[in-house]
Amino acid sequence: MGSTATRAGEYFVHIYSPGAPSTPLPLRPGPPASLTRPSTWAVGLRRRQAFTQASTVIVDRNTAAVEPNSFPASRDTAEERHGTTLSSTPRPPAIMAAGLPPPSPSRSRSRRSRGHRDDDIRTARRAATLPAPTTYNEYKVNRPRDGGERKSKSRFLSVKPAGESGRRGFHPWHFIRIGFRSASKASAVCNVLWPVVPAALAVRYTLPERHILTFILAYIAMVPCANLIGFAGQEFARKVPHVAGVLVETTCGSVVEIILFMVLLRSDLFYVIKAAILGSILATMLLCLGLCFFVGGLHREEQTFSDAISEAGSGLLLTAGVVLGVPTFFRVSMAVEPTQAGLEPDSRVLGISRVISVLLIISYCVFVFFQARTHHGIYDAVFEHDEHHDRDKNKDLAKDKLTMTECIIALAISIALATLIAIMLIQQIEFVIEDGHVSDAFMGLILVPLVEKFAEHLTAIDEAWDNQTNFALSHVLGATLQTALFNAPLTVIVGWGLNKGMNLDFDLFNLVMLILSILTVGRFLQDQKSNYLEGFLLVILYVAIAVSAFHTPDPPGHGSNAGHSEGGSAEGGH
Repeated sequence: MGSTATRAGEYFVHIYSPGAPSTPLPLRPGPPASLTRPSTWAVGLRRRQAFTQASTVIVDRNTAAVEPNSFPASRDTAEERHGTTLSSTPRPPAIMAAGLPPPSPSRSRSRRSRGHRDDDIRTARRAATLPAPTTYNEYKVNRPRDGGERKSKSRFLSVKPAGESGRRGFHPWHFIRIGFRSASKASAVCNVLWPVVPAALAVRYTLPERHILTFILAYIAMVPCANLIGFAGQEFARKVPHVAGVLVETTCGSVVEIILFMVLLRSDLFYVIKAAILGSILATMLLCLGLCFFVGGLHREEQTFSDAISEAGSGLLLTAGVVLGVPTFFRVSMAVEPTQAGLEPDSRVLGISRVISVLLIISYCVFVFFQARTHHGIYDAVFEHDEHHDRDKNKDLAKDKLTMTECIIALAISIALATLIAIMLIQQIEFVIEDGHVSDAFMGLILVPLVEKFAEHLTAIDEAWDNQTNFALSHVLGATLQTALFNAPLTVIVGWGLNKGMNLDFDLFNLVMLILSILTVGRFLQDQKSNYLEGFLLVILYVAIAVSAFHTPDPPGHGSNAGHSEGGSAEGGH
């Protein structure tokens, strides 16, 4: 009887576990040997024993062990992969001699149906769209367990399907056609202004005495150049992972700002730089975010966004605003007189500004590492969740896209033109302030920031219109943080290297309005919801600050209060 039981076990292994070793598996003692034909209980016991021992045998090429009483996840069972079934497989002579009946066909079908059902459940779970995680613990619970995240990191440089153009290299006709199409209708309208670029260059070199006309044309010509930088950055961002794409878009949007700061620094227009730093933060945080809330709320009762973006961004923004104000608060509290025109800035304020600039750049590097490395999964899941709610997702996928080479060429052309026009623009600021009766505060706080962040504003507003609130909020907060934590400190450090007295001693009124605006925006972001009323209120606040900046008189030794010879070399203490 032991021999019969062993053969039965061998038969069961060969039927349910192809590739099992040919050595028979030992079984526990069976029923008494006096039975001529084993009972149903005996047959079931032997089958269960044989299946329990055979289930530990590796049955597929992926070396996955099958658990007892389970089947492979694939719809192709062991019999189907070998071209046989239980009903069609001839019974070995030893099994026929032992008198053991074959497994019931209904039982085999039941097991196969259970395997199919489990496979359907696994497929449905993988295909299900989960809500975006808001905390790191929630991300750890829902993150993929099959190594999918590690695979995405190893394919960092591979082109995503959303950014695949289907072409390679550079194709001039496609490049021009796609570039003029841009990312949105508002962005495409800006391309109508491209003829102003050669017109501004022509007026600059043929009519050098027409300063106000040159300033107006150069100001308008910056719009299509900044728009092309933003579009090329957006096309490039679609080809890389979500978090890296947002960082790339934010950096490309700040290229024009960095160029303007460097040109202003070279011209020693320190007061305009300081006003432009605060004005850039206010324009992005109040005007751009307000328009995002307003435009996004026109067709919806309210929009929601993840607290993973809003809390980290608003907290960092408040910290950056307070740290930027430390030199000014130090000067006011210690009764240090502001520096006058033609004098070196106070050494204590200048030293504090340089140390704070180094600390702010380190903080920005830690923020980028936090977003792109340690907490990459949270942001990536939030952005992926936003992509599913994009109302223009199918249209964007169907549009023609730039190749990687064309993206790089577009960035190079647009940055070169933006630099050339920025130099023209800055050269006319002194004459516009004197002849046009425009104050330094209004020039730096309102006019310069509007043109330097134009591309970033258009991108964020278009995303809010498409119900991609997390993307829009990331662009707004990311651009604001980059100005406060990187661009402004970089200007101080570059001035340090050029032996220029650029510091962070701002005008007290502008600094107070900045901190109050940060608190207002943080209050609106606290409930993770937005509507058009909140957006309208933010725009009203920005207009009120712009009106006050227009009526702000120039300090002694600046702008219209200084002569033409002093306007370019004077350094403001606040």
